[in-house]
Amino acid sequence: MVRNLKLDPKLCTDNFHHHLVVITGATSGIGLAAARKYASHGADILSINRNEKKSKELCETLTSEFGSKCSYLIADFSKLPDVHSVANHLSLLDRNIDVLIHNAGVYLTNKTFTEDHIETVFQTNYLSTFILNYYLREKLKNQKNGRIIFVNSEAYRFIVTGIHFDDLSWNKHRYSGLKSYGTAKMAQLLSMIKFNEYFQGTGITVNAMHPGNVVTNSGQNNGEIYKLIKRVFIDRTARPVDISAEALYYLGVSPELEGISGKFFNLTTEEEPAPPALDKDAAEKLWMISLELGGLYGKRG
Repeated sequence: MVRNLKLDPKLCTDNFHHHLVVITGATSGIGLAAARKYASHGADILSINRNEKKSKELCETLTSEFGSKCSYLIADFSKLPDVHSVANHLSLLDRNIDVLIHNAGVYLTNKTFTEDHIETVFQTNYLSTFILNYYLREKLKNQKNGRIIFVNSEAYRFIVTGIHFDDLSWNKHRYSGLKSYGTAKMAQLLSMIKFNEYFQGTGITVNAMHPGNVVTNSGQNNGEIYKLIKRVFIDRTARPVDISAEALYYLGVSPELEGISGKFFNLTTEEEPAPPALDKDAAEKLWMISLELGGLYGKRG
């Protein structure tokens, strides 16, 4: 893992004209860089963001610079009704979703809860991705081709004993930004096991990617101490965000990834996930918990 952090991503120069790419959290950071990368190769972009003004500006920019067809949906992933609304909208689209990039997320150093009474990082970074995939499972399966990509993180490795399923609210264990973030990313990887099984043989692939240590505005809603540490220690060694976009384009478009599914990549270098991320029993347990927390019992994709 440490060695792979220094590697550059593999590149794909193929065009992607008239293919639809859905990206969550595309108005800044990795999501913005990915939207620009795909648009520069001819893709149509549908972004899902919290801020309508920034979403309009994104589409105006992509259209003026690249001639891209761009649209957006507004949703706050810390609100389950918003997540269900956009998930339903996507499930009813009359065209294929060729690439779905789960990028939206948050890093919080203090424990907070959403209005749905779920720990904020878990809901925003993980549960929202689960709900979107769950709604889309039949649509994607019927397409017979498409790629799902989680923007994940090596931070999942800090959850060395696995997810505390009996304490997702962090009442029994000490909360920290790294632990909550790692738990959400671990949950994404466990859900990947189940979705990969579901899509087996359908032409739909699902993979996860560590985007590298790149310069983003992540964590800016935390206190001044965290922002100082990020600026002085983390960002000083960070690389340009474009390397993440290159990796996401390669994973979404390259013929070399055709049929490759259920894998974890450090940028574009495949890694063997840590054992807790490969636990099928934990994946099954998480699936049932996610159905309940996400209000998905009885929902059909």
